[in-house]
Amino acid sequence: MRKWVILVLLLVVIALSGVFAVNRVARSKPIVVSLATVREETGGSAGSSTVLNASGYVMPRREATVSAKMTGKVIEVLAEEGKRVEAGQILARLDDSNIKANHKLAGAQLAASRAALGEAEASLKEASANHRRVEALILEKIETPAGLDRAEAALRIAEARVATQRANIAAAEQGLAVWTQQLEDTIIRAPFSGIVTAKNAQPGETISPMSSGGFTRTGI
Repeated sequence: MRKWVILVLLLVVIALSGVFAVNRVARSKPIVVSLATVREETGGSAGSSTVLNASGYVMPRREATVSAKMTGKVIEVLAEEGKRVEAGQILARLDDSNIKANHKLAGAQLAASRAALGEAEASLKEASANHRRVEALILEKIETPAGLDRAEAALRIAEARVATQRANIAAAEQGLAVWTQQLEDTIIRAPFSGIVTAKNAQPGETISPMSSGGFTRTGI
């Protein structure tokens, strides 16, 4: 009987020792701590940074009503509302049929003036040669002073014709330049890069830098 009691006591002691060992091991392990960041919301829904809602107008930095330098009939409009254009881009064209005819005539007049100058220079060259020949004959007493006077007069006339033709060429060049500029003025270009906000003219309408009322518009 005593052997059984001793055996039970030993088993109890062993059990208590095991429990004590398990508790000691558990205490030696580090405590796991979970970290979380706390952030304050600034208003509105989660993830939204909107702090103010308002209405207003979008104003351009610069704005221009594009027109032509001359009065004319619109034959083509190449820009549409909302379309982006670059500086110098063609926006519209005016009827240039009459201007083209005058430009062609001015070119023909310039060509004729240049041809006339060639003839005048040839005549001057001939008159100059004749004048030198008459001067040589005067020294040899073969030609009379009257003959020399005639040669000098012909030389002066030839020089005047050359000067006149050169002036005519300069005038013809200026005339051609004027019609060339008028041709360019029938092409309406964008003054700067931007967005077309309104199209005020259609093909067939007349525009003018200064409105005269009626159906005449001031801008494209």
